[in-house]
Amino acid sequence: MPTSKPVVRDVVMIGAGPSALTAAIYTTREDIDTVLYEKAVIGGLAATTDWVDNYPGFSEGIEGMRLAKQLEMQAERFGAHIEFGDASAITLNKDGTKTVLIDGEPVFAKTVLIATGSDYKRLGVPGEKEFYARGVHYCATCDGAFYREKRLAVVGGGNSAVQEAMFLTKFSAHIDLLVRSTIKASDVLQHELQKFVDEGKISIHLQTDTKEITATDGKVDGVIIKEDGEEKKLFVDGVFVLIGLLPNTEFLKTSDVELDEIGLVKTDLKLETSMPGVFASGDVRSGATMQIASAVGEGASAALSIRQHLEQH
Repeated sequence: MPTSKPVVRDVVMIGAGPSALTAAIYTTREDIDTVLYEKAVIGGLAATTDWVDNYPGFSEGIEGMRLAKQLEMQAERFGAHIEFGDASAITLNKDGTKTVLIDGEPVFAKTVLIATGSDYKRLGVPGEKEFYARGVHYCATCDGAFYREKRLAVVGGGNSAVQEAMFLTKFSAHIDLLVRSTIKASDVLQHELQKFVDEGKISIHLQTDTKEITATDGKVDGVIIKEDGEEKKLFVDGVFVLIGLLPNTEFLKTSDVELDEIGLVKTDLKLETSMPGVFASGDVRSGATMQIASAVGEGASAALSIRQHLEQH
């Protein structure tokens, strides 16, 4: 008895955050068969953000979960299929199609969009998880404006931590920069940082371990640190943890999709990866700005590139 041919989707999108959902809005409106697979939360990090104040079109801001839900409903209105599933591999077939393993089962596609995003590295200390987005944050650009004239702690000593600490001085009354060992930021940034130290806007704590984030009546009120072998509490209104990002690309490390030195996906100007017909957009892409607004823009661009690829092949 002849076996039936496997179904080959026009595009399989891995991830269902703002970038993939936007791409799906574009592809489905042009009748491109589109399915998205999400292993965790539809909407990605945006959906777990308490409040989004810098996304265009919402003058009063919007809850992250509500923004994610609006994107989800819009994509589904045009025919996108959103399913839960964990991708573990992508391979290129001889006929140019791709095989994506979802929960161990093969799914076949003419094109693939990788939009799995990145996740913030966590400290793993008491209070961090409990007060996420309610006093504990991972993006100064996103949440810094909530802390006008407040005291803040910034954890980290790399380029991002130093840049974001200086940025936060626009809002914060004072910042304690908590550095586990020594500052690893570039010499240029360290020189600039010293100006803020001299002005009394930032205090630097070297060789300092962050032990716990504390709260009173559900509001963050401080951070317990170990500095020079002695534990003490710094009284702050918020804590920004800026110790790096973990790209959600572990499943790509045995594939032919090229990653950069920290594991982000490399693409060309059309957002196509080193594997023909496989694209990437949003926070998982090397060079991304890690903002919701730019992620949705990349999703739209990726969708247009996917359409062009399908027309040419």
